[in-house]
Amino acid sequence: MIREAAGRIRPLARRTPVMTSRSIDERAGISIFLKCENFQRGGAFKIRGAANLILSLSADEVKRGVVAFSSGNHAQAVAIAAKHVGAPATIVMPDDAPKSKMDPTRALGAWIVTYNRMRQDREKIAATVLKERGGILAPPYDHPMIMAGQGTVALELLEEIPDLDALIVPVGGGGMAAGCSTIARDMRPGIRTFGVEPELGNDVWQSLQRGERVTIAPPETIADGLRTLSPGKLTFPILQRNLESILTVTEDEIRAAVLFLMERVKIVVEPSIA
Repeated sequence: MIREAAGRIRPLARRTPVMTSRSIDERAGISIFLKCENFQRGGAFKIRGAANLILSLSADEVKRGVVAFSSGNHAQAVAIAAKHVGAPATIVMPDDAPKSKMDPTRALGAWIVTYNRMRQDREKIAATVLKERGGILAPPYDHPMIMAGQGTVALELLEEIPDLDALIVPVGGGGMAAGCSTIARDMRPGIRTFGVEPELGNDVWQSLQRGERVTIAPPETIADGLRTLSPGKLTFPILQRNLESILTVTEDEIRAAVLFLMERVKIVVEPSIA
């Protein structure tokens, strides 16, 4: 599915560069390769999954439109892909989502429904929208086509750097980690795969410790894209099977990484990837 996705998403998703930094290597004591999805269309890897799902829709499904929920990056990705195929898009977004993410989503023609992330459930709101207006649900991570699209990140990386010893992926709902760890293990058996999440939003870490999905309160982390409450129903078993462990980082470490990458590597990245 992931190799098929690579061909399907080509009209919308860019093949992003792999960068290296002597400063990072010296500080870490190892060779590190950065797969720069911050240069991706929409500014994040999310276009890969959204494009894979939406470009696979039938003509009738396109007419019905798509419904999604997202704090920002997936919202923009769905809006881009929906506009490309001519499908109406409705996006459920938290009312405190960054203006830098909400405005481009709206500018792409998507209809935005806002909610309070501290008191309301975005999936229930999306279900209500689907019931009232119809359409196809394009979830941010918990869908086979979404996971397959996100997995093309690691497919491209390993095609370019085939002898990697380890793969490290940030984890929110787990779509990218599930897709990337799956193709990585297929292309390079024995590769070590790790997920990373903020200490303040460690739902996946807790879930792996317990052996079942754990739901946490809305986390107050600067890593907006990783503020999920629990791993996905579909992604979690894959993460259990593929990830060696989850590494957690503090808010200070995230801020320091953003600053380091900007000053020393000259790239601007979101806290969620830093």
